Amino acid sequence: MWEGISIGSIFISCIYFSQPLFKYLALGFMSKKAKQDIDKIGNKPVARTPKRVAKPKAERLADAAADKPPAGDNKQQFGNHSNEPPETKNMEVHHHPQLEHKPKPWKEYLAEGFMIFVAVMMGFIAENIRENITNSEHARQLTLQLVQDLKADTVQLNEIYRAETQIVRNNDTLFTLLQQPLQKADTKKIQVFIAGSHSMWPFHPSLGAMGAIKNELHLKQFSNSEIISYFSRYERHIELLHTVQDINLQYQRNYLDPFLTAHFKPANLDAAFMKSTVPDGQMRNLTQPDIDQLAADVVLIRIVTREMVLDNVRLKKDAADMLKYVIKQFDLEE
Repeated sequence: MWEGISIGSIFISCIYFSQPLFKYLALGFMSKKAKQDIDKIGNKPVARTPKRVAKPKAERLADAAADKPPAGDNKQQFGNHSNEPPETKNMEVHHHPQLEHKPKPWKEYLAEGFMIFVAVMMGFIAENIRENITNSEHARQLTLQLVQDLKADTVQLNEIYRAETQIVRNNDTLFTLLQQPLQKADTKKIQVFIAGSHSMWPFHPSLGAMGAIKNELHLKQFSNSEIISYFSRYERHIELLHTVQDINLQYQRNYLDPFLTAHFKPANLDAAFMKSTVPDGQMRNLTQPDIDQLAADVVLIRIVTREMVLDNVRLKKDAADMLKYVIKQFDLEE
């Protein structure tokens, strides 16, 4: 309803209603001599050329015959010009009527000024209402997108939680198997659980709506809310989770990869990752110190994996809290 109102219409209204005020101010600041000059110009008579009326053809012929000199009078016919001045005809003069411009009472100018003030104020109010409606709709669209992003993050975090929990179980089982002496160790299971521990599920959050809302924090719908504090906590925990993921990836490359390439048979290594099983328990060049060193390395990997699970739980709680707050604060439907 308010979209048709613009600054141009407000400006035109101001110009229209301010003409009498400008005229009053101009007369007030004009000098006395200038006013007398204007009065003289207004009272000066203006000469106008009388309108010529076409005569009938018979009258024009008669006038021409009367003005023609006699045939015998050559002197008069060929240049006997009289020195008498030509007769001038009386010209009709029209005078402009003198209009009296009576000054308006000061109450009328006050009323016109008040009308201008009201028109300008109504224009500003209308513009603010239109801008508020537009901003509210824009904020609603952004918060709806934020709700969708948080729901997508929650689904992804649930999947990661289940997978990382299984990796923690694999780490625990592998550590238990590595406590046995090499002669009694079940090398077939060791190979299977090493492959199961050599895994990670990275988290990729949906931050599109958050970034858009950060760019629109000047909107009062966002500036008057606590949404930025939820963003800060959520992003801080995301950064922490990514740091732990990088450490876990580094541990796997430094500790598990060398053991796999040094002691697994190629067929068993391929089967362990592709089929989650191995044909047999045979391993290459495996000694008791290798078993002990791998057990110590698994301890570090297990600690980092558990930290990733805890960070995952913390992020799920942050996403749930932010989702609840956004739906309540901006009156959205779940």
